Amino acid sequence: MLERDTFEKRYKAGEPISVHEFLYPLMQGYDSVCVQSDVELGGTDQTFNNLVGRQLQADAGQQPQVVIILPILPGLDGVQKMSKSLGNYIGVNEPPNEVFGKTMSISDELMWQWYEMLLGKTPSEIAALKAGHPMEAKKALAAALVERLHSADAARAAREHFDKQFSQKKLDEVAEPLTVPAGKIGLVELVEKTGAFKSRGDIRRLIQEGGVQLDGEKLTDPKAALEPRAGQILRAGRRIVRKIELT
Repeated sequence: MLERDTFEKRYKAGEPISVHEFLYPLMQGYDSVCVQSDVELGGTDQTFNNLVGRQLQADAGQQPQVVIILPILPGLDGVQKMSKSLGNYIGVNEPPNEVFGKTMSISDELMWQWYEMLLGKTPSEIAALKAGHPMEAKKALAAALVERLHSADAARAAREHFDKQFSQKKLDEVAEPLTVPAGKIGLVELVEKTGAFKSRGDIRRLIQEGGVQLDGEKLTDPKAALEPRAGQILRAGRRIVRKIELT
């Protein structure tokens, strides 16, 4: 266990190592013994555990498995691995517009990693893409991912939707309806009714950061109350666009 870099450094530094941290790679490695694995495929974060499996197989008189390690796909934040629990992911069953919009939100640096890892682009092909406009490269990436998860028609429609919503500013055509009662309503409550946010705390932060607009006007006071009118366009973040309807 002390061959693992993180364990060795912590041991030398006098930092505690919990028993369960040793048990996890042992149990995962012993699984390879139980199924008499020939090949195990894993991410770079599982390299040590997979190699433990090889050692335990040899101890059990088995032929050690071949270990194939792949790089981990970074999530939307470009820092941590893509994970549903971290909320930095694109779901394979998400609607085309959502897949396209999320892809357009990533950084340019991450875009090139996705081109390599998701589409298999070679260094020379990526260099050619870098020679063009980054926005067009990102739209091409988003369309390719939508096509892979849905269809070519869905990819074209998602790109047209994005262009109308963000490039051509035709918000009225793409905004989904948001029904609210007539009269005054708190700004946080109004945004909450879109159903696109996990908590009011997230909404308050978005408002304070200038990410909420009503008919193009930024609203930055989370405590604000307003009286929306039918037909107004509410934007919350980069992808949430709603057209107000009153009851």
